[in-house]
Amino acid sequence: MNKTRVLTGITTTGTPHLGNYVGAIKPAIAASQDPNVQSFYFLADLHALIKCQDPKRVEQSRLEIAATWLALGLDTDNAIFYRQSDIPEIPELTWMLSCVCAKGLMNRAHAYKAAVGDNEVAGSPDPDKGITMGLFGYPVLMAADILMFNAHKVPVGRDQIQHIEMARDMAGRFNHLYKGQFFTQPEAVVDEKMEVLNGLDGRKMSKSYNNTIPLFVSEKKLQKLVRKIKTNSLEPGEPKDPDTCTLFQIYSAFATAEETAELRREYENGIGWGVAKDRVFEYLNAHLREPRERYQALMEDPGHIEQVLAKGAERARSEAAPFMDRLREAAGLGRFI
Repeated sequence: MNKTRVLTGITTTGTPHLGNYVGAIKPAIAASQDPNVQSFYFLADLHALIKCQDPKRVEQSRLEIAATWLALGLDTDNAIFYRQSDIPEIPELTWMLSCVCAKGLMNRAHAYKAAVGDNEVAGSPDPDKGITMGLFGYPVLMAADILMFNAHKVPVGRDQIQHIEMARDMAGRFNHLYKGQFFTQPEAVVDEKMEVLNGLDGRKMSKSYNNTIPLFVSEKKLQKLVRKIKTNSLEPGEPKDPDTCTLFQIYSAFATAEETAELRREYENGIGWGVAKDRVFEYLNAHLREPRERYQALMEDPGHIEQVLAKGAERARSEAAPFMDRLREAAGLGRFI
């Protein structure tokens, strides 16, 4: 039976937080354990260079993200887990796709248009001020990530759907020019039910807002962060609306349906904010205690993480290398004998 191929990349520029776990990591790890799915998960460290030129941050983020996924139970026997930069065929394919991709298509990319728009608002005489070729050509690298392994499905947020459509365009153009069905047409998968957690200030949890709760901070730090979550001025005894409360949202993202219903009743009965914050902290701390211990052990053993990623790269390259040979041959770059 041919397995459905699902591919997900994680940009290595930050520390994983609760929002990352609920929105992307938890469902991806569940998929990694599905025997009917061939999952590809990679550290998108080449993508990281587009917006971060701090080597120490990129290096640390790569280690933290790899340790996080392994600590939370990623099945690396079923899923293929690798670093993007360990697969040299990916940048080579990026160049091949660049040579069939219309510049006009890149001109319409959301990230590039937003950067140009910011320059225009700032009154810059150069609309491309500060815009690198990495930012401009980002969708081509993303297409290479996907097409290298002929992924059928790519889970993305709504803002990334355009990039999947661009990958489909490049795949079709290459197939047409070189007269073969080299690439499948990937499909964007948007989970409308995927929860977006709010952060400490009530806005979407994001490192750009500096309002995150990192997954594996110490118990003391976790308690301090939970206590900083913004609430309203309602007193104990006054009924509170759980559906507009960040505390309740975070709790319900981890708790069972029965536990969530019980806390909802306590909100209706006027639970005090201090009690609610203690409840959320205690639940999160209990839920994260074991994976936190595994994470800390992994962070102290980077050699083990390196072995896991090397094994993943070997599996990925066992597909990428022969496929790249085929693509070179199609483009006239094959060996003479």
